[in-house]
Amino acid sequence: MDDILDAEDVAKMLHVHPRTIMRLAGQGQIPGFKVGGQWRFRREAIEEHIRQQEQKYSSQKPPLEKSADISPLESDKKNSTDKS
Repeated sequence: MDDILDAEDVAKMLHVHPRTIMRLAGQGQIPGFKVGGQWRFRREAIEEHIRQQEQKYSSQKPPLEKSADISPLESDKKNSTDKS
């Protein structure tokens, strides 16, 4: 059977406060269920949720600029002097 975690266990995994976990669960942002008014979470479901979030946000990263020789500030200076 799957490991069943409480809000405190999940909070420790994610390094957040247990109230944050309960709020996210109540909003449907993390998978969980209630037993006797207390939130419970399947370890497997939380780990899968973490993997999905990693994929979602790692695919949204903007590409790095290739030109590393000139900082953005130096580039702005060159552009402002070229306009005169």
